[in-house]
Amino acid sequence: MADHTVPILRVARPTDRLSQIAALYERGLALTRLAEFEDHDGFSGVVLGAPHAPYHLEFTSAPHHKAGRAPTEENLLVFYLPTHADWHDGCQRMEAAGFKRVSAFNPYWERYGRTFEDPDGYRVVLAHRDWTM
Repeated sequence: MADHTVPILRVARPTDRLSQIAALYERGLALTRLAEFEDHDGFSGVVLGAPHAPYHLEFTSAPHHKAGRAPTEENLLVFYLPTHADWHDGCQRMEAAGFKRVSAFNPYWERYGRTFEDPDGYRVVLAHRDWTM
């Protein structure tokens, strides 16, 4: 039975390159295609995630809406990968998938990880750190 005490986070964003962006994130972050839909009330989309993880990424496209590029260099998804092997493998996967390595706008991410940019200008940081509060 599913644990309903932890909400599932879905980060959704539009793109003008649905197939390309979905494949890029699927390969680069080693995510699974959880769902996809076509022309659902005028929108098509792909939902990616890791099995049993409490987050999803959803990419959508609509012919009547031009998504354009990310509004700033600080539109980030950050993934914490504490072991060197996982972090190194993740960085190699991102580059092999076609993400462009870029300098982080915020120097914190430059010190503690690597920043990658997709063709829409959105960025992903692979942080070589533990997440602790």
